[in-house]
Amino acid sequence: MHSSTVRNLLVRGMLAGLVAGLLAFAVAYAIGEPPVDDSIAVEEAQSAREAPHAGHGGAASEDAAEEEEVVSRSVQSTAGLGTGVLVYGVALGGIASLAFSFALGRIGRFSPRATAALTAAAAFTTVYLVPFLKYPATPPAVGNPDTIGKRTTLFFLMILLSVLLGIGAVIVGRRLAPRLGNWNATLVAGAGFIAAVAIAFVFLPANDDAVKAGFPAAVLWEFRVASLAIQAVLWTVFGIVFGTLAQRLLAPRTADAPAEAERPTPAAA
Repeated sequence: MHSSTVRNLLVRGMLAGLVAGLLAFAVAYAIGEPPVDDSIAVEEAQSAREAPHAGHGGAASEDAAEEEEVVSRSVQSTAGLGTGVLVYGVALGGIASLAFSFALGRIGRFSPRATAALTAAAAFTTVYLVPFLKYPATPPAVGNPDTIGKRTTLFFLMILLSVLLGIGAVIVGRRLAPRLGNWNATLVAGAGFIAAVAIAFVFLPANDDAVKAGFPAAVLWEFRVASLAIQAVLWTVFGIVFGTLAQRLLAPRTADAPAEAERPTPAAA
């Protein structure tokens, strides 16, 4: 694939990521922010109950009063949330478009639109779904702040393992396809991926202190469902939009190639 084509796909991938980010922001604001507000309210209520029993309660109250929010909650839930989701969508859209450029024609005789859908599905599964199943998302101010570094490291380690295992499954599937056929090779590679992920789940440590005891289960469930829905919308919209843009960019060239090959040259004429 020519560098100019890859560059055009990169631009389209970032544009598709922007569109996906806009819709994901709408979902995040509609169903993601209420559980966050509820979790903050729970944390504030717990802090208020613990304050009278703590030593030097008056000094603690004065210190809390002196602390000022650098960014208000209203700005965090609107402009801050929108900026973060849009930047996230554009960045992942660019990376996914590069993965699409590599995968096109190497994972089977799929059209650009189908390859984009498969790329988006694979990215959603390896980058988010598998790590989410091991280390589910938690609302802010819920876990032990002393272990946030450890929990972040474990989460990104799970992402790295999931991506590497996904790439390995694709390589294994390609090598088995000539002997087993595409369908059987896909089933074997998929089963191997699931088995490897299960082993990683067993040996990687759990986040035992990710959620404080007594935190409302309903709020935690709503937050995790919202987090999963945001990512699902982001990757679904990206796959559809980028697939359409890639199809328009690449399909005319593939369709015109046979016609140009059959057209006689001036010398032959």
